[in-house]
Amino acid sequence: MRDAVTNLIKNYDIAGRYLDRNAMDSLQDYFASGTARVAVATMISGNAATIVRNAGIQLFEEVPELIRPGGNAYTTRRYSACLRDMDYYLRYASYALVAGNTNVLDERVLQGLRETYNSLGVPIGPTVKGIQIMKEMLKEMAVDSGISNSDVIDEPFDYLTRELGEVSV
Repeated sequence: MRDAVTNLIKNYDIAGRYLDRNAMDSLQDYFASGTARVAVATMISGNAATIVRNAGIQLFEEVPELIRPGGNAYTTRRYSACLRDMDYYLRYASYALVAGNTNVLDERVLQGLRETYNSLGVPIGPTVKGIQIMKEMLKEMAVDSGISNSDVIDEPFDYLTRELGEVSV
């Protein structure tokens, strides 16, 4: 797993270039947003169960066919698996948030996901919806707790939903 700094240095090293103004600006942005990213990650770790539970409730209110007979979250086992997966996405999004880099999402979440979801018959639309619900909840929590730069939350969650949305299951 790489963070924004090691990824930037790696790219410049491969090109055999010194860090230029763009690199310095990227580093400055990364460090300037560090406090907000760590504050949000702390908020996630302290509230993960509540975030996942409330996002699940909202998701099943918006897409009730998931919990009806024949739905993908019908039965206690499937319902629990859905919440487990939401927790999984939240945890890895928090890693990407702290790193300032989505590389961990590719390595630990997205690789092999298509095959897994295909084999289990998991619909991707509700998964994407659940991730976006968690993002919106976090943004509200961040604003309520005085974190002025809640935009840092967008990158890992939007990356997950964009990449998952491109997976054809």
